[in-house]
Formats: sequence, structure tokens, C-alpha cells
Amino acid sequence: MMGVKRDNMHTNIEPQQHLRDKKVRDLVSDKRRLVEVPYTATLAHTMNALVANQVVAVPVAAPPGHWIGAGGSMIMESDKHTGAVRKHYIGMVTMLDVLAHIAGDNVESSGEETNLEERMSVPVSSVIGHCLESLSLWTLNPDTSIMDCMEVFSKGIHRALVPLDSSMENVAGVELVESASSYRMLTQMDLIKFLKGHESDLKHVNDRTILELGALVEPIFGVTNHTKVIDAIKSMRAGSLNAIPIIESINPVTEDHSQLVNGKGRKVIGTFSATDLRGCPVSYLQSWLPQSVMEYTTSLLSVAANMAGSTPRELVTCYATSRLGEVVDKVVANHVHRVWVVDHEGLLEGLVSLTDIIRVIRSSLLE
Repeated sequence: MMGVKRDNMHTNIEPQQHLRDKKVRDLVSDKRRLVEVPYTATLAHTMNALVANQVVAVPVAAPPGHWIGAGGSMIMESDKHTGAVRKHYIGMVTMLDVLAHIAGDNVESSGEETNLEERMSVPVSSVIGHCLESLSLWTLNPDTSIMDCMEVFSKGIHRALVPLDSSMENVAGVELVESASSYRMLTQMDLIKFLKGHESDLKHVNDRTILELGALVEPIFGVTNHTKVIDAIKSMRAGSLNAIPIIESINPVTEDHSQLVNGKGRKVIGTFSATDLRGCPVSYLQSWLPQSVMEYTTSLLSVAANMAGSTPRELVTCYATSRLGEVVDKVVANHVHRVWVVDHEGLLEGLVSLTDIIRVIRSSLLE
């Protein structure tokens, strides 16, 4: 075998080859039916669907022939027996899209309940594209190899639809045209959990540090503990960020708390995440928008205590010298999409995202 530099090739190469032989269909075999919303659904209905199904994004379905799909895609559901097209997926709406719409104007703490009610009554199709991610709609053929799947997700694509009974079974990889009788959603987290289930095959990379592997990314921007929730949401929308670190303010009086700040070398004290806001009842959103992100975090703790299945994120960190395997364990155990990298004084050095983890694991399998 070319490129083999070890004597124990049978213990290292064969398991890796076994992992390379896996297909996308192996990752979605146990996935539940796709959660989606119709283009006529209100934002309130969409929020309820996100909360009820504990997901952070849903595809939006519309009648065929009337819409241009996200990114020019033509992803359709067709009748399994006749082939007649029933619906066209026109985009993906994420929790950040919903929040960006709610915080779109200068909302103050004036108790305008009808204002929020009006915002939540608009059709979900009207908010597609508020954030960059909702303009991306991808499919992955079930016969796509695990390596090609990793290449897609290593480029920052967070999720893709996987067709069942596809009419394009001979095509592997990412497609912009697809028709199938049903789909499943595959996410970066699904892939990470799958790889963790094969960690014995990945010992050669899991035992290396994130610094050595090049998985640590900087610079990193966040908000201060005095930033208002509405300003944090606007900053996340502008930067297409689903989560940001909360940085301890240096000077509460002179510092601009309405903008993102460079968190390098500063104390990280929390995380502000669109995922956490998924568990926030719509009725609470209006009163929380003008609060600081730290006040919100404290408020969410008490609300979450009374809501089944809603738990605010704890601060998840690691060191530059942490092993990749340790970081993957933290990601899966805490169901987070990024881990803040700090020094031993808790000062921010960078982050490791699911995209970075998938990228370095794939690179190691190609060595």
C-alpha cells in the first residue's frame, strides 16, 4: 500500500478503510421523518415547530412551479408511484432568521405586545434570506461516501437533505436538482456523533491536540456582558453567527456594547446562542429584547427550570493543548456546535467549531 509508513498497517489502515467505505445512507438510517413547514405558515407556527421538535432549522415547502429555490436549487418531493411533483423546498428557515425578524426594528421596552404579535403573524416565506444560511439548501445522495460528505460539511455547510427513493440514484455528492418521495435531514452534529461512534478507528487523530491539528480558529468576536439582547441578535445576523461568546466588559461606561468586540485575550463568561432562544416562549421575547445578555441568561435559567426539555447552555471550553477526542466528547455531551478555546486564566484564544473538527478528521483520513 502506497503511503503506509507504519509496520502495524493492519491495525491502523484497515479500520480507516472500513470508515471510508461508509455511505451517507448509514448516517440517516435511524433518522426520523423530516420536520418541515409550509410556505404559508406564520412565524409563530414555525417557532412552535422548532420548539416542539427540538430543532434549530426547518425546510420550507411550497407548491411546485411558483418559486425559485434557495441558491437556484430545485429540490422537490414527488409521488413514489406516479412521479408527480407534490412540493418544492424553497429554502431553510433557522432560529436566527426568526430572531433577526423579531429584532429587525428598534424595539424598546414599551410593552408593545401587539407589535410582537404582528411580527410573528407574517408568513415564514417572507423571512427566507434574512440570514445567509437560509439561502443555502443542499441535498446529499444516500450513495455519497463518508469522505465526500465530510468534504461538504468541512466547508461550512451545516445541514443537507438526503433523498429516499431518489430519482437520481446514480449521482453522488451535492446536487441542486433532486426529486424524491421523501427526505431526511443530515446535520454536522449527526456526522460528528457518527464519527464518535467510530472513535476506535480515529485514535491516530483523536490523540493529537487541536493546536497541532490546526483546528483552533481565530480571531473570534463576541459581545460584552452589557450588550442588549436585541443588539446581540442584530450582530449575529450581520455576521451570520449562531452563537457568540459573552466577554467581560473592560469599561462599562466607555465601551461600545452595541457592536461585536474582538474577544482575543479577554475573559469569556458565557455564551449567547440562537439555539438557547429556541426554548424561549414567544411571550417572553418582547420583555427580554432590551435586557442585557447576562440578564437574559439569568432569566432563562429560571424559565428553563419550568420547561421540560429546555436547558440553557453551560460555558463549554477547552485548551489549545486539549486532545481532539476530548473536544469531540464535550461537543457531543453538551450538544454544542463550537467550543471556546481559553488559556488557564479563562482568557479567550479562539474557537473550535464542528466545521473545523470535520475538516481535520477528514484530512487525517487522507494522509
